Amino acid sequence: MITFPNESAKYRTAREKLLLKEIQLRRAMEDVAVARRALPPGGLVPRDYVFDRLGPDGKPARIKLSELFAPGKGSLILYNMMFPRHPQDTRAVAAAGGTAKLARLDQPCPSCVALLDQFDGAVGHLEAADFNFVVVAKTSLENLITLGRDRGWLNMRLLSSAGNSFKRDYNAEDADGAQLPLLSVFNRDGDGIRHFWSSELGFVPPEPGQDPRAIGTCEILWNLMDFTPEGRPSWDEQLQYGDSCCH
Repeated sequence: MITFPNESAKYRTAREKLLLKEIQLRRAMEDVAVARRALPPGGLVPRDYVFDRLGPDGKPARIKLSELFAPGKGSLILYNMMFPRHPQDTRAVAAAGGTAKLARLDQPCPSCVALLDQFDGAVGHLEAADFNFVVVAKTSLENLITLGRDRGWLNMRLLSSAGNSFKRDYNAEDADGAQLPLLSVFNRDGDGIRHFWSSELGFVPPEPGQDPRAIGTCEILWNLMDFTPEGRPSWDEQLQYGDSCCH
C-alpha cells in the first residue's frame, strides 16, 4: 500500500476499493484481448482493392491492399475516417489551410481528425513492432494529402478509396453513402488476406448517457479525461480551438 502527502484515511480506504476495480478492469481488458486473438479465421477479402496514394516521388500513385503488408508483417491496422464528414455534423469547419477551401459537406470529421492527431505519433512505434497501419478515406487523394499537411501528420500512410467499394463493403459507409468511423484489422495468411476484427461496438446501442466508445481503449484524449474528477465533459472535438489548429 502506498500513500500520498496529507491524504485522509477515508481517502485511502476509498482508493484501495477503487484499485480493486481497476485490477478487475485490467483483467477484463486482457480477457477480451485473449478472446479476440482466439477468433476463428475471418472471411477472405473478395478482391485486391486498389487505393490512391502519394508515391515516393510525391506524385499520385495506386497501391493494392495486398501491397499494404510489408514483408514479415502479417497484420494491417486500418482506420476508416469520416472524410467527408457526416452530413448531419454541425461543428465548425477548418478555418485555415488548404482544407478550409472545401465546402462544409466535403470537410473532415473533427472527431476522426482528433483521433488521428493522436495516432500519428504512434505509427512509427507500431511499424517497428512489425505492424502495418494505414488511414483510408472516401475523399479524393488531393483532399486527404492537404489535410495531412494542414495537421502536420508525418507518419501515417493516407489512402483514398474514392475509386473503389472498400468502405461500403466493409461497413464504413452506410446505404446512403454517409461515412462511418471504423477501426479494422486484416491479417495475411497462406490462403490470402482475411478480415480479422472491426470495432463493431459502434453499431450497437450505447450505454445510457455514453457514446458508443467503439475503440475506447485506445482513445487517448477521452481516457485521460476519465482520470480526472470532472470526467468526460459534454463536449465534442473541433478542428481548431480559438485562433489555432490543434495538431
